[in-house]
Amino acid sequence: MTDEQAMPPVPTPRRSSAAALLDHAFATGPFTASEAIVATGLTRSTVLAACDELVRLGWIRELDDTRTAGEYQKGRPARRYALDEHAGHVLGVDVGQHRVTAVLATLRGTITARCRRSLGEAGEDPAARLRVTAETVDAVLADASVDPERIFVTAIGVPAPVDAAGRSPVGDDGYWAHMNPGFPDALRSHGVVLVENDANLAAVAERSIGHGAGASSFAALLSGERFGAGLIVDGALLRGAHGGAGEMRVLDLVGGAGSTDGIAALARRWGIEAIRTTGVGRTTSLSAIGADALTAADVLGAAAAGDRVAGRIVERLGDRLARVCLVLGSLLDIERVVVAGAIAEAAGPVIARARAILDADHYAPVPEIVASDLGADIVVVGAVARALDAVRTEPLAYAPAVVTVGV
Repeated sequence: MTDEQAMPPVPTPRRSSAAALLDHAFATGPFTASEAIVATGLTRSTVLAACDELVRLGWIRELDDTRTAGEYQKGRPARRYALDEHAGHVLGVDVGQHRVTAVLATLRGTITARCRRSLGEAGEDPAARLRVTAETVDAVLADASVDPERIFVTAIGVPAPVDAAGRSPVGDDGYWAHMNPGFPDALRSHGVVLVENDANLAAVAERSIGHGAGASSFAALLSGERFGAGLIVDGALLRGAHGGAGEMRVLDLVGGAGSTDGIAALARRWGIEAIRTTGVGRTTSLSAIGADALTAADVLGAAAAGDRVAGRIVERLGDRLARVCLVLGSLLDIERVVVAGAIAEAAGPVIARARAILDADHYAPVPEIVASDLGADIVVVGAVARALDAVRTEPLAYAPAVVTVGV
């Protein structure tokens, strides 16, 4: 955090009242002092003083009173206030192996700008990852005409285990260190920088606005190139001593799985093998697409259209997904597995196959398997939610860029 972000000192009782009132402003829409009194338990004079202070600091805005707003009935019209969602901003960034996606959001979580850039063949080059990430973030800020100083928190998702301090352990032949090469230093002028595992952010997103809402224990299973799980158990995000909770390397030892390769990677690989196999390639519509252009979505789409070769690939994928879900369910007793990532939309037939296997093999209780509705943006959606959680935990540690004249 830069010096400019630190809020001017406020005496402790006054700061506590302002924090309570600001927490209420985050949790609701326009409100009156009377409503804030009920919600916070503070006295009227304290609430009005806290509102004046937060207006002065730029956190909330005073709206038209109830008479002007058409809500006035009799007596003195009540003053109305609302959080200024543009008092600051947060950034959510997904730094995958192949591309970087950055979004800018208001303090209400409304995404106002986005940018995506390819890493090309340099996805495992630490210097290139830092450079392209910085360029993508700068581009999204330029598009929205927002200065870096107005960013409160930047949350970044990476495909590697991440501990509570934002570090990745040594392992996986150096891959994890390459994925997480030191983003806080590269983005030091963009508020507080938080680095998190991408599957953990997927779980945060699902808990916030997806299939994890209302579930006490579930897994968000990123299922594209490699399987990785973000785990919520008894309402808490699991991280582990080195940030490795949810790493799926155990699949190397699971019969019928054999690796962490995800649905998208295997659908593409097995589709290409089918095209190139003598006698098989002539029987599938995948050959018309060609091995070089084939995507996982092509394979799943062909299966849905009745292609038998693609259908057998879907069966193999479903068998494998069932084993993955059974491992997660057996170890953690979770109630739901949310298949997540860009592949989720097309993965319906794979999920249906996995459900049928689990239902028939008498492993009850088994987790429900569902497809995420958040698509390829799930990690940046989770990053925005993580950044907003950080702001809401200690909002007065941040200062809006524009401070109004005291009332």
